[in-house]
Amino acid sequence: MRAVAVKAFRADPELIQLPKPEPGRGEVLVKVEYAALNPFDWRAADGVLEGRVPHVFPLVMGTDFAGRVDVVGPGDNRFRVGDAVFGQAGRPPVGTGTYAEYVTMPQDAAIAFVPDGLPLRTAALLPTAGMSAAQILEAAGVRAGQSLLVVGAAGGVGSYLTQLAAAGGVRVLAAVRGDEQRRMSALGAAVTVDTTAQDLAAAVRDACPDGLDGLVDVVSADAGSFAANAALVRSGGRALTTRSVLDPARLPAGVEGVDFHLRASSALLDTLAAAALDGSLKAPVDAELPLEKAPDALAQSRAGGARGKTVFVL
Repeated sequence: MRAVAVKAFRADPELIQLPKPEPGRGEVLVKVEYAALNPFDWRAADGVLEGRVPHVFPLVMGTDFAGRVDVVGPGDNRFRVGDAVFGQAGRPPVGTGTYAEYVTMPQDAAIAFVPDGLPLRTAALLPTAGMSAAQILEAAGVRAGQSLLVVGAAGGVGSYLTQLAAAGGVRVLAAVRGDEQRRMSALGAAVTVDTTAQDLAAAVRDACPDGLDGLVDVVSADAGSFAANAALVRSGGRALTTRSVLDPARLPAGVEGVDFHLRASSALLDTLAAAALDGSLKAPVDAELPLEKAPDALAQSRAGGARGKTVFVL
């Protein structure tokens, strides 16, 4: 099968040929039709989990997918051949990913049926970014009428989070790179700040003179940058990072820090699929590309400035 993989940590991704995997007991083999890009894909290939969980090489990249069950492994199974499914392939070892024509999944893992009427392409965009956004909103602890700054709002997680928060009555301030005001407003943002043209701190203080109720930062890759954004949060508010850069000692007094880690589940996938199906959650697409373009797309993701999701067609 075709797959995009790295042969060592921090090596360049390349399109290679690998044997077709076989499902074990309680597993299914899925023929992948769409795989979505997440920044974690290249971070994993860079070794962000090195020494913490097992890895296999060549390391096939990717976690999010949608496709159809091709083979059902031995033992009890809730899926049948031909079922349309989507999910997140996040189990160890790292390296059995979804940038490939086939992927195996335990039937009790983060995999769910694609409901009738929902395109597989849309389903593939939901797992990591959608589940993260839903759980981040809960962890941020903001309520209707309160303010939330989302740093990196134009990307997949940020776009979903903006929609979910705005639907709950939260006043969303979207920090983006570039002119994204029209798109972010359509997703529900009350204020959009182009950080390439405006000073973020000044813009936030103008919009929220008494400070923010919450911060979600999916961009800052060091404790200092995250703490600088957290300084905009009022005492009693929360500052959340998805990049594992929380240093509580550097946060302002009275601001609670949250180091977010996703807890994936099939139940949450079902909820997201239902929201996408009824139109209350829109899946933002930045680019749709063939699998062989994945190395270029990953390089662009590293450079930042994502505007929605990138999906690979297999």
